[in-house]
Amino acid sequence: MKYERFEQLPVWQDAAKLAAELFTFCTHPVFRGKGDLANQLQRAALSISNNIAEGFERGTTKELISFLYYARGSAGEVRSMLAMMDFVPNTDAIQKDIIKYRQTVESIARQLRGWAQSLQDSPIKGQKFLTAESREQEQREKSRQAFLEQIEEMAKQSRGF
Repeated sequence: MKYERFEQLPVWQDAAKLAAELFTFCTHPVFRGKGDLANQLQRAALSISNNIAEGFERGTTKELISFLYYARGSAGEVRSMLAMMDFVPNTDAIQKDIIKYRQTVESIARQLRGWAQSLQDSPIKGQKFLTAESREQEQREKSRQAFLEQIEEMAKQSRGF
């Protein structure tokens, strides 16, 4: 599936949902008196979806890959803060939530790594580099490929497969 808007991306949706949930989670009384922990956790979580969005909108594959890695870095920050909370006293009441959010952010990081890897292996330079000629060439290649598949199917049928 080709995504036209970053809001359609499953990884962006997961990251945005995580950020929204962490904004609520950080209002728990256990965060009182813990300095900027809640604020930093919220900002790092929000940074994941924001970096995905910014990279998607940049228009080049190279820039998108860079922003996917920034998003992974922010996911690492979130994971680190959630892991650090294992050492903070009086967090027993929110341990189930911490575990759930750690699993979610790990999933997001895996999705980002997979997407970045697939882009690194791709010859596509990005939307900025598409011209009318390159779009036409891509369409011709798709048509050629479809034609070859039809010929192959006809050959199989004539051989009795």
